[in-house]
Amino acid sequence: MGLFLNPDNRAFQTAIDSEIYVDKTGLIEFTNKVLGTQQAFICNSRPRRFGKSITANMLAAYYSKGCESQELFAGLAIEKSTAYQKQLNKYDVIHFDVQWCCKEAGSAEKTVAFISQVLMEELREAYGEYIPEKVTKVSTALAYISDATGNRFVIIVDEWDVLIRDESTNKIAQEEYIDFLRSLFKGIEPTRYIALAFMTGILPIKKFKTQSALNNFDEYTMLDSGVLAPYIGFTESEVRVLCEKYHKDFAEVKRWYDGYQLGGYHVNNPRAVVGVMLRGTFQSYWSQTGTYESIIPLINMNFDGLKTDIVTMLAGDAVLVRTNSYQNDMVTFKNKHDVMTSLIHLGYLAYEQQEQKAYIPNEEVRSDFLCAIEEIA
Repeated sequence: MGLFLNPDNRAFQTAIDSEIYVDKTGLIEFTNKVLGTQQAFICNSRPRRFGKSITANMLAAYYSKGCESQELFAGLAIEKSTAYQKQLNKYDVIHFDVQWCCKEAGSAEKTVAFISQVLMEELREAYGEYIPEKVTKVSTALAYISDATGNRFVIIVDEWDVLIRDESTNKIAQEEYIDFLRSLFKGIEPTRYIALAFMTGILPIKKFKTQSALNNFDEYTMLDSGVLAPYIGFTESEVRVLCEKYHKDFAEVKRWYDGYQLGGYHVNNPRAVVGVMLRGTFQSYWSQTGTYESIIPLINMNFDGLKTDIVTMLAGDAVLVRTNSYQNDMVTFKNKHDVMTSLIHLGYLAYEQQEQKAYIPNEEVRSDFLCAIEEIA
């Protein structure tokens, strides 16, 4: 059991022990289904405070050899799955949060070196006899370990995109980071030593022209969440149960915090729903973690028709968005459609996939847009 290698289950235990925990362990049934297949490389992007880290912690707690999680998952949805016992705590797990690593490293430029150093130290401690002294790369060490033992790894990367978002102009750090991820995940060898790769973040994987930097990953996003839709945010049925328990007006909760349409599900902002249940007042809980100031620079790019479209959406209408040209970063904006696509991924706009239209999802987000428009005016 280490910092990144084979973590314990205490992080997920914290979520389970919280006053409000909504069971999303059904996701594990899907990850178990794709283990060791070509579909085992997954990137799930969603807005801030939409449960990314809880999901990562849940997967680590379930798969990690570094803990015993039978009791932790008792009574939860995944326990009913036929594959539940077969995969429980059976894998070498690597789990790290890039945002935390960046802070610990001291700078964006030192982040990859920090992650690599910690991982190499922990891999040598656990499997040193299988790793030649000359090996310095994590991917190479994993290949040697897998060849010698037959073990396959579950690799979970939380906040994968922090260097793409927060270091948007730091090309050197970004290129080194993307190269690190490519060495870890792309090619024939990684398919031999990886049973499952699961990355979470706000943005989808960075594009270079039209090609994803990690094109072997299946992406589940706020544009198309596919089978992961019920595990992103709180569904209507889950919110109804909470409203009954905490004596809240479901229609008012829906007006304030619902509005994201993912597949056949209406999805509510989980941070906000928990806030209104525990504190009792309808207000903007989510914006406390991602304030409206982040909208202003995007609106001020002043692409032709952008402000008009935002006013149209504030009036309750939806507008057409072409999402294909967006490069999945925070600097390469060519037109208003790229800006609005970015706002969809950030959670400030919702997206209707069939009609390819964006709209303001709820009252909480509407209040942020009104503040931004007033400040710009």
